[in-house]
Amino acid sequence: MKIIFLKYKATGNDFIIINNTEKLFLLSEKIIKNMCNRNLGIGADGLILIEKIKKYDFYMKYYNSDGKEGTMCGNGGRCSVHFAKKIGIINNNNTLFQTIDGSHYASIKKNIVSLNMKNIELVEVYKKHICINTGSPHHILFIDNNKNYINVYNKGIKIRFNKKNLKKGVNVNFVKVKKNILNVRTYERGVENETFSCGTGVTASAIAAYNIKKLLYNKILVQTLGGALQVKFEKLLKSYKEIFLKGEVTFVYKGILKLAE
Repeated sequence: MKIIFLKYKATGNDFIIINNTEKLFLLSEKIIKNMCNRNLGIGADGLILIEKIKKYDFYMKYYNSDGKEGTMCGNGGRCSVHFAKKIGIINNNNTLFQTIDGSHYASIKKNIVSLNMKNIELVEVYKKHICINTGSPHHILFIDNNKNYINVYNKGIKIRFNKKNLKKGVNVNFVKVKKNILNVRTYERGVENETFSCGTGVTASAIAAYNIKKLLYNKILVQTLGGALQVKFEKLLKSYKEIFLKGEVTFVYKGILKLAE
């Protein structure tokens, strides 16, 4: 079986994207894991199948690099919009598509994609951290700006696999605030390592910073290891709505993978 795929990246977060609108591919957990493996396969943080769905332009089915179906992926969603336009699923600069956490509106202008994220009704503020679900669950820690070194893997894996989080797991974000800019680093469940960027994590971190008044603006620039993203939103009482994640998306290359029969 031959699989045509496109490789994409969004601020360093990289994905294998496959057009599955004809339902030709039923990929096992093992195959997806091998495809995402950086030593033995193509290499990616995740794999995305673009499928048909009634009343929407497409459905984005997302898998983490461990081969298991994941929750919402912000950067993956932005890459999917670029992919859908590139192959002609959408013909204009706006789209409405569906994912595991519901429908998402997005706009695209050249390589810049702005994605409408789910509304946030609950921000859990604890003494040392904040928890927010932006389509994926995030545990957010604000770090002292004078602390130059953060061991994201060692600290992240302990929180991700502690007893409270063991059943479903959690993504862990380490955040610094510098001159009205957030610096965010993320340990991602499913990848089980630090990634260059995490769209849902960036969104959660921006809302957390605003919620506890570390930032006073509702349009926030976020710097990740892979580049810059922008988060903007509206605050209504205790809810956050009209949340948009915006940034550059890059098509890397097109490839063909031949799987053994």
